[in-house]
Amino acid sequence: MNIFGLNIALAVAWAALTGEITLANLLVGFALGSAALFVTRPLFPGCDRYFKRTFRWIRLIITFLWELIASSVQVVFDVLTPQHMARPGIVSVPLDVKDEMTVLVLTNYISLTPGTLSLDVTEDCKTLYIHAMFADDPDEIRRQIKEGVERRVKEAME
Repeated sequence: MNIFGLNIALAVAWAALTGEITLANLLVGFALGSAALFVTRPLFPGCDRYFKRTFRWIRLIITFLWELIASSVQVVFDVLTPQHMARPGIVSVPLDVKDEMTVLVLTNYISLTPGTLSLDVTEDCKTLYIHAMFADDPDEIRRQIKEGVERRVKEAME
């Protein structure tokens, strides 16, 4: 059994022991199961990889939420003020990731962030074309995607 499956089983067992199988009890059981697995990780080979990957996914989600808020504020400010700062443009970004699932997560991350939209990925998955609402400096956009989003998505998908 893999570690995630074991954690799910511990969450269900916790909810069953409390007598109510609710989402809140399952989440508490999952957290307690994670804590128990973390304490006993020397007993389970591969457990360290599970916790590293979980931490990377949590960091990716928190970073996405932060960028979602920051870019939403930037777009709303531009829409509501009389002077428009938007200089839209299409930017090509060379990709290091080759796995199609990683490219899918990366393109969705970019598209879900206000002010940017993934347009296309080349057949060989080496180049991503995005539309940016604020494309004053295409090199800076490429740098932000390469050093920020792509790196974090690549780490989470390892």
